[in-house]
Amino acid sequence: MPAPAPPAPDPGAAAAVRGRLPAVLLMAGSCLPVLGAVLIAPVLPRMQDHFDGVAGSAVLVPLVLTVPALSLALLAPFAGMVVDRLGRKRLLVVATVLYALFGTVPLWLDSLYGILAGRVLVGVAEAAVMTACTTLIGDYYTGRVRDRYLALQTMCAAVSATLFLALGGALGSAGWQAPFWLYAVGLLLAPAMAGGLPTPAPDTPRTSAEPVAPRPFPVRRMAGICLLTVFGAVVFYTVPVEMAYLLDDVGVASTGAIGAATALAGAATVLGSIAFTRLTDDPRRRLPAVFLLCAAGFAVMGLADSPAPLIAGAVINCVGTGLLLPSLLTLAMSRLDFADRGRGTGLWTSAFFFGEFVCPLVLLGGQGALGALATSVGLLGLVTALVAAVLLPLTATRRARAADPAVDAGGPTR
Repeated sequence: MPAPAPPAPDPGAAAAVRGRLPAVLLMAGSCLPVLGAVLIAPVLPRMQDHFDGVAGSAVLVPLVLTVPALSLALLAPFAGMVVDRLGRKRLLVVATVLYALFGTVPLWLDSLYGILAGRVLVGVAEAAVMTACTTLIGDYYTGRVRDRYLALQTMCAAVSATLFLALGGALGSAGWQAPFWLYAVGLLLAPAMAGGLPTPAPDTPRTSAEPVAPRPFPVRRMAGICLLTVFGAVVFYTVPVEMAYLLDDVGVASTGAIGAATALAGAATVLGSIAFTRLTDDPRRRLPAVFLLCAAGFAVMGLADSPAPLIAGAVINCVGTGLLLPSLLTLAMSRLDFADRGRGTGLWTSAFFFGEFVCPLVLLGGQGALGALATSVGLLGLVTALVAAVLLPLTATRRARAADPAVDAGGPTR
């Protein structure tokens, strides 16, 4: 499925940005961490066979796939600090080159331990790339235009995950190393980014005579949304991570059928992201309903005893997650000024990828306690519904404050 064209800029966009090239480059950069997450999944069995004689290979080979996400989660906050200090564009270009160099390590190094070290460094580069791309979207665009581009970022990630998975499988027929050649795309993207991305300017220009007053990072403003994002990432990744196992439990053994069902759920995520771009209300107001939609999908999946209702529940859930991710991201970006945007985006990115990393651990823990993966998914649906119930009065209070500023003695929240 080809990615949809970026929305045309409108007067809400930053004046310094002209044309669609910056958006295209940022969407391409945002897909690089997705490539790292799914590209080599189809060749892991071949890689396992190749390194079968290496001590601990049964554990180390799967880590080749997952360790970049953990590295990204741990280092994204530091990448955000570097973004704010050294500049978004400069870091993005350098990190994209390093991504290509570290990603192609398996092509010229036949050592499992060396490859694993290279994958850790891939995660470092991915942290910088993802943080810089998202920060630049926040810098270049404002209002609804920014919201649409952040939703488009989610859509591109979902579409590219399916494409990269298929491409990795096709290239894997030539050998387990072949898919790693695709990391070299960073060497093509980096010069395009250097020439095609404008240098962002602060939201509020200041003269050189104005003193720079030091101010603390708004930790309290970001803490709640980051905690919610960790949970949101668990909700987001449950279907992609566990769908194959759930289908196997109801008697679906065909890899083709499992792939088709997973692709259908991925298409539902894209549909939810498209729906997000058509909505005009504040993302905070819709969060309870979005979480409730995700919970409904989990409930259907947890009760399913055959493929049809299981797939239907997954589709319902993924429409919700397609709305959920851009809602959380736009909410986080709306709380950040230019000077804090890199660090804030880094914290949000770290929270999201940490949720990705713990998702299978949470569900496996639930499966161990309850005896079945489907029951664990159903319990996650119940918890998701409870989160929606907790958020409902909070959003109602914010709506009242927006309607009557006098209600909020502390002033409006950015």
